[in-house]
Amino acid sequence: MASPSSSTGPSSTGTQAGRPAGGLRCAVCGGESRQPPFRPGPPEQAPDLDLRPGEPLRGTMARWLQQCPHCSYAAPDIGRAHPAAAEAVAAAPFRALITETSHPLLARRFLAWAHVLEETGALHAAAEATLHAAWVADDMNRPDLAASWRLEAVALWRSGPPLDAEQTVRVIDALRRAEAWEDAAATVEGLLASQPPEAVAQVTALERRLVAARDAGRHTMASALPPPARRPHVAQQRIGRRATGEGLWSWLRQIFGRR
Repeated sequence: MASPSSSTGPSSTGTQAGRPAGGLRCAVCGGESRQPPFRPGPPEQAPDLDLRPGEPLRGTMARWLQQCPHCSYAAPDIGRAHPAAAEAVAAAPFRALITETSHPLLARRFLAWAHVLEETGALHAAAEATLHAAWVADDMNRPDLAASWRLEAVALWRSGPPLDAEQTVRVIDALRRAEAWEDAAATVEGLLASQPPEAVAQVTALERRLVAARDAGRHTMASALPPPARRPHVAQQRIGRRATGEGLWSWLRQIFGRR
């Protein structure tokens, strides 16, 4: 699954590019601001079927992105930006998005990041950020927004490079949570017909049962993959694994710009 590869995480010490001694310099507008560093710890509970991490990481979403107080550019590290980011931030759609008061403030931050990613061609990463906005809507008890942003995330995933089996599971879950039942059911059958890896097949089989039951609720990987007694859930190594052999924790490090 794609990640915002153009960003790297904030540093708490030293003076680096984009990090003057007095604060962090925004790569888009040059304004300086104090941005507290965030280094995520590993989740201890099983992730959701869409790979939203379990606690304690789950409850730290407000710290996942920085936002420039001058131009409103949002990213895991506002000290870095794609060359085309400034144009995206200055454009009317971005300005309208960040002033949309009917949307939760934290969700707007993720949508702002998603907009920049989409405008700079990182469609899968934009899908991730849009899904994160849906998670915020879940927490704020805004099912209307959560469903809309999940469908936007699906559209972005499908507009980008071909999806692998693990990404397709997340598309299925987003469709199910948005109550797009026919699309979810068809995507389930297509994935199972491709004979995916065992862990993916187990999760997809659960999604098939949930879709058939018209269950749009949150479910965790522990519902599909048996959790161990004293180790991180198997999903953190298996369902999140990419072709390079990375697990969910590697994916999370990439989301937060950790190399």
